[in-house]
Amino acid sequence: MDAPAVRVKRTENTGLGLFADRAILKGKFIIEYTGSLIKTTYADTLTTRYLFDLENGWTIDGSAYDNIARYINHSCKPNAAASLKNGHIYIYAEKNISPGTEITMDYGEEYFKEFIKPHGCRCRPCAKVEAV
Repeated sequence: MDAPAVRVKRTENTGLGLFADRAILKGKFIIEYTGSLIKTTYADTLTTRYLFDLENGWTIDGSAYDNIARYINHSCKPNAAASLKNGHIYIYAEKNISPGTEITMDYGEEYFKEFIKPHGCRCRPCAKVEAV
């Protein structure tokens, strides 16, 4: 897999985010979500939000700073998605992504209900709706 064409920088609404340095075509690999493999039962006791459930009793703890994929923010209209292959989480473009565009994913219903909904969604599409 190619080296990621991404960088971390400040977003308008959500702190830090991951942005495309060059054009990324739909279907192309962006980055791997990496970290320590831990039991999901243990992960459920942690307060970190950088957990990625593998749905097989295992979770990736992506809180290490060298995992820059952890800076991919939630969006209700994402441009990327995760694909699980052989215990690895690969992030692919769901649509063409222009240079300078923030890379976003839908974190899923459970995460949304627990962490995002109580404070209001601050993703770009939702922030635009609230501003109107």
